[in-house]
Amino acid sequence: MKRELKEYEGKLPPKLLEELEKELPPNASSARIKKIAQRVYEEYRSSLAEPGECVGLVTAESIGEPGTQMTLNTFHFAGVSEMNVTTGLPRLIEILDARKDISTEMMEIYLKKPYSQGKDIRQLAESIKDARFKEYIKEITINVAETTMRIMIDEKKLKDRRLTHARITAILKKSKELKGFDIKLEKNNIIRIKASGDEALNMIYRLKERIKDVYINGIKGVTQALPVKREEEYVIVTAGSNIKDVLKLPFVDPYRTTTNNIAEIEKFFGIEAAREVIVREIIKVLKAQGINIDIRHILLVADAMTMSGRVLGVSRYGIVKEKPSVLARASFETPIRHIINASMVGEVDELNSVIENVMINQPVPVGTGLPGLVTKIRDDKKKKK
Repeated sequence: MKRELKEYEGKLPPKLLEELEKELPPNASSARIKKIAQRVYEEYRSSLAEPGECVGLVTAESIGEPGTQMTLNTFHFAGVSEMNVTTGLPRLIEILDARKDISTEMMEIYLKKPYSQGKDIRQLAESIKDARFKEYIKEITINVAETTMRIMIDEKKLKDRRLTHARITAILKKSKELKGFDIKLEKNNIIRIKASGDEALNMIYRLKERIKDVYINGIKGVTQALPVKREEEYVIVTAGSNIKDVLKLPFVDPYRTTTNNIAEIEKFFGIEAAREVIVREIIKVLKAQGINIDIRHILLVADAMTMSGRVLGVSRYGIVKEKPSVLARASFETPIRHIINASMVGEVDELNSVIENVMINQPVPVGTGLPGLVTKIRDDKKKKK
């Protein structure tokens, strides 16, 4: 670390000092470095919350008021009917409620070189998509007399997905839906499926629809995959999410690939990663609406949602349920139930927070309502006598 910055150790956070050293102009003089460091220190000091400041209330107002100006819209990727993205207020509610089932799951899959430069990008996107057998079927015919079904495969689709007739046949043989059927690949590359027994004809007709949904290849749950150019590289944006299986692919960059499903991130990467995704997703929604909110408010919300070690929504089933104060829990929803449950076990409310003091008409412990500092004053006059 530069000599001029060492005097700020302990005064500025280590990460901020590290970033400051990295961003300093090359060949900057000692006087200039001192001036920059002093300015950064002043900015840092002015950004700190004063003791007793109502940070929670300010955060709630700062996010809640602009949130009422949001539009209820859905973003749509041109040319791809399935690629709808929920934005605006509905998406913000999804994030803050920490919903596990979200309306439009998406992944942003970053690629390793040379694929990130565009090599085989369309084939990679196609290989990621969850492909069912109906996508490969060109024609289905049923022979009633022989109780057999013959399926002609689309050659172009096979070539695009780099599959063979033999591979498709092998997948069908392993499928649960086709258990009990005789499956064979004929010389003209037509797949023949034969049923036997008293209900053979009915079985074949029922199979005609069921066979279309047999999983063939791709990542399960990914209904669409679209290559998008972002600055100098290509990224694959998907409809549907399955981060676990995507990260197993050899061409995927595991350090940057992400999903908008917070529950999935928490499950596979832990609570710290989930907190980061909450922050990023909220910022993404607000930016799309042209709303600028200080990031400290968003960080406070993300901290409150994840401080218990798991992601909890801002609801009566989430962070409100975890509050130690009976009156704070009762103030949100279903007050009678909370008060009765607390009285049955003899729970005590210490009145440490804002909500419970407002409810019983006492000064709140913020600002001038903070406890005063009581100390004995030394009387120097008495000592002189």
